[in-house]
Amino acid sequence: MTETLVPPPVEPAPKRLFIKTYGCQMNVYDSERMADVLRPLGYAPTETVEDADFVILNTCHIREKAAEKVYSELGRLRELKDEKARNSGNSMTIAVAGCVAQAEGEEIMRRQPAVDLVVGPQAYHQLPELLTRTARARGERIGADFAPDDKFDALPKARGVDGVTAFLTVQEGCDKFCTFCVVPYTRGAEWSRPVAAVVAEARELAARGVREVTLLGQNVNAYDGVGEDGEPSSLARLAFELAEIPGLDRIRYTTSHPNDFTDDLIAAHRDLPQLMPYLHLPVQSGSDRILRLMNRKHGRQKYFDLIDRIREARPDLALSGDFIVGFPGETDRDFDDTMDLVRRVGYASAFSFMYSPRPGTPAATMAAQVPDEVSRARLHALQALLTEQQVAFNTSQAGRVLPVLFERKGRHGRQAIGRSPYLQSVHVEDADHLIGRVVPVRILKGQQNSLTGELIAEGHVSSPGAEPLRAMGAA
Repeated sequence: MTETLVPPPVEPAPKRLFIKTYGCQMNVYDSERMADVLRPLGYAPTETVEDADFVILNTCHIREKAAEKVYSELGRLRELKDEKARNSGNSMTIAVAGCVAQAEGEEIMRRQPAVDLVVGPQAYHQLPELLTRTARARGERIGADFAPDDKFDALPKARGVDGVTAFLTVQEGCDKFCTFCVVPYTRGAEWSRPVAAVVAEARELAARGVREVTLLGQNVNAYDGVGEDGEPSSLARLAFELAEIPGLDRIRYTTSHPNDFTDDLIAAHRDLPQLMPYLHLPVQSGSDRILRLMNRKHGRQKYFDLIDRIREARPDLALSGDFIVGFPGETDRDFDDTMDLVRRVGYASAFSFMYSPRPGTPAATMAAQVPDEVSRARLHALQALLTEQQVAFNTSQAGRVLPVLFERKGRHGRQAIGRSPYLQSVHVEDADHLIGRVVPVRILKGQQNSLTGELIAEGHVSSPGAEPLRAMGAA
């Protein structure tokens, strides 16, 4: 009797997923969740686009250059897609996701035929279904015309986290309608996830080794998700709930709006040790006239008063901000007011940009558009001041002892890199065995973008700080 040998089944080759993320931290979160959605379909991440079977560009529409970068990248992807099909017969699927997809979906399909599907920021949970349909017919576009809770309900409960820090979206959309901003049109109205859903995701993250979460929202301090009592919660109450999760040592949040900063959130900065003493609070301009044109619904004095109240509650608080120069109608006097505000407040770090007109926003059609060369000169002056403040803040840390959460190995020997309470990178030698732990570090020196420290005996952690920027000018 002849024995017939049956060969073992051949495992299908894994499919490779490459995601390129543009823009804000919420896009980073969304990209991570897209990978989670596609993992059950056999897609494993790859670091090189040349190896990818599926490429997603997760886009940002805040500035014109960000959108144009997408079209430039799509041109390169088209060549790569054609080359792969010609040389190996392998196919590559290309998707555009995020805010450019939402705002310019039809234009994307027209300008770049290599794109197989376009999906808005509230619809990426539909990617598995879209991939199946795209295999039959190219050119599907999905928007965001449904409730965001549909998306979150459909996402996998388990997240593919890699590291000890993680982003966690708790709020989406914006009702502020600043005249320069496309977010209300691409992300929709403000909406908050229920407390129970946020806490459940945070617990799952902590169980997987995450020690620090950053709560995300277009206006995160407008958070009003439903609590267990059926009543709207607040960001402060949510932070206290999250602080009860074992292993979750640090909580951050971004991005805040001055008009949504409540008394209980100020109190949380005073009373909740897990809430880090670092606040990103955009103001955009220091001119009351420009703030009115921007429809910010607050003036510079309200901003100053709010910062005074927060610093009274948490004297060691460090501030970050956003600034736009060259907004339509901005005069030299208006720009001087912005420089004055920066000097009075004192920032540990900040983001600053030249105004970029976005189609469909009121500011794009305003009179007195500022010439690029004027905006560029103002941006250079502003960034020089902000850099000076950042360097001063970092160098002021020398000699202090800070609790550092070690995140990853460094480039040299047993070096490890961690985060200070103020979000600075901290480089420490002989510390690679401490990744995932919060330990005291004596700061030796501060550079423009990082700190250098050394380990000390545990139990000698000082307070994170004491008004490190107030000497530059009180708010």
